[in-house]
Amino acid sequence: MAKQSIKQKPVLKPLLAYAKPYIWLFVVSMVLALVTVATTLYAPILIGQAVDVMVGRGQVVFHKLLSIVIKLAVTVSITALSQWLMSLCTNKITFFVVRDIRNEAFAKLDKLPLSYIDAHPHGDIISRIITDIDQISDGLLMGFAQLFTGICTIFGTIIFMLTINVKISLIVIFLTPLSLFVARFIARNTFVLFHKQSEARGELTSLVEEVTGNLKTVQAFSYEDEAEERFDVYNQKLKNVGVKAIFFSSLTNPCTRFVNGLVYTSVGIIGALTVFNGGGFTVGNLSSFLTYANQYTKPFNEISGVITELQNALASARRVFDLIEEEEEIPDTSDAYVLNEVDGTVDAEHVYFSYDPEIKLIEDFNLHVKAGERTAIVGPTGCGKTTMINLLMRFYDTDSGEIRISGKPVTECTRSSMRSMYGMVLQETWLKTATIRDNIRYGKPDATDDEVIAAAKSAHCHSFIKRLPKGYDTVISDAFSTLSQGQKQLLCIARVMLKLPPMLILDEATSSIDTRTEIIVQRAFAKMMKGRTSFIIAHRLSTIKEAENIIVMKSGHIIEQGTHDSLMAKGGFYSELYNSQFAAD
Repeated sequence: MAKQSIKQKPVLKPLLAYAKPYIWLFVVSMVLALVTVATTLYAPILIGQAVDVMVGRGQVVFHKLLSIVIKLAVTVSITALSQWLMSLCTNKITFFVVRDIRNEAFAKLDKLPLSYIDAHPHGDIISRIITDIDQISDGLLMGFAQLFTGICTIFGTIIFMLTINVKISLIVIFLTPLSLFVARFIARNTFVLFHKQSEARGELTSLVEEVTGNLKTVQAFSYEDEAEERFDVYNQKLKNVGVKAIFFSSLTNPCTRFVNGLVYTSVGIIGALTVFNGGGFTVGNLSSFLTYANQYTKPFNEISGVITELQNALASARRVFDLIEEEEEIPDTSDAYVLNEVDGTVDAEHVYFSYDPEIKLIEDFNLHVKAGERTAIVGPTGCGKTTMINLLMRFYDTDSGEIRISGKPVTECTRSSMRSMYGMVLQETWLKTATIRDNIRYGKPDATDDEVIAAAKSAHCHSFIKRLPKGYDTVISDAFSTLSQGQKQLLCIARVMLKLPPMLILDEATSSIDTRTEIIVQRAFAKMMKGRTSFIIAHRLSTIKEAENIIVMKSGHIIEQGTHDSLMAKGGFYSELYNSQFAAD
């Protein structure tokens, strides 16, 4: 069944579509291939003439031999030059095609719904964009370089052999293609094996990405041995399927060579007998014919190898095209409204949403947020707090119900304009590989240096930035930097303070900051939130006491709503949560 499902989707046709813009290079390559084949096939004729001159009766005519040698040298030079230029063209075609595929695959990531990214291991996606496309590159290089040249060589040698001896030529022509049947029989199942190999490689890449990205946690819990065991399992799986794929594909070349060797030996014996019997078939003719017979059989071996590489490339291409052909996020409608400004009101009416249809999460959620109101969302882990933020930002669309900003349904607004109205600070920080100045400017690229410094001071990260070797010009990245998690979070806060959007989302924004700095940053937040609609998610309830509206969620429902004082006076679930934190303290 797996084999059928893999073959159901075409691979070669979309792959060739990427080569269409470079058809002119392909034409030049084909012309050069014809020149290469023609000069390669002309060389044996010259060699045969030289042999006849040397073994002919009487003395060797040196001026004739010299003339043949000069022609042979010119022919070999043209062959070398045309072959080099052909390789240059095929390399350009291959790497242009691979570049375009990789660009489209990466661009596709921006168009995919967040649900796809969440549901697939990141390492597998990385493997498709990098490793699988490299496999396509290797297959195309071999295919372009050898497939067309091999075909031209086959037809060219047939013509030249027929001009020398028709009977022996027919023997070669009819026997040699047996090697293709052998190659086809062996390579029939290699596509499925190479596809499984690509999948196993993706799983292994995912595990390596998972472990290296969380190595501190792995070491903190002494999980090294278990991680190695998991790695061994995936590595063994890749080895097993890889050995099978390589074993079956490697049988192709020796089997075809064996068949072709038998043909070559048979031709040599028949040709030698023909020479001894006379009839105008000379030693030079036999030398040329054997050379042609060898050149005729060689492409069959090369084509069998190309088929093996193409099976690997096509299997990898299928995984890449699966990503490219994945259903995209529902695009904005042609008449979608562009939000240039908002009054800050947010409404959610009868909202239902679940990541898994079998597991209910948000059910009949209703909320009205006034302009400039600070709304805190609290509740136990898994109650749907972050999910509501995902719905507000339209990272996910509701299953039913409606969310409106300034009275306009978010589904009728363009995503980019709607999201630009929000500034987000998340618990999980992210910094791009760039200078600190560029990281702070991420949401406002045209900000001046003075504005960047002012935002950094507001977020209380100016002092530690100045202590860095190059200050604001220090290059950092999310994965590799000497900054602490708290310092990274302060930079993310500075990024939002620079942009100053009309609405804010703070999801555990100060979770990695020490208590003293948190108090200072909270004051900066209070100043920034003044007059702005804000959504605050916090587990430390002491940080949201000043919110005008606190909604308490449990199992996807709002069970309580009000100010801190009113909810404490009520003595309900919020009161229990608040008191339990201080009891624990």
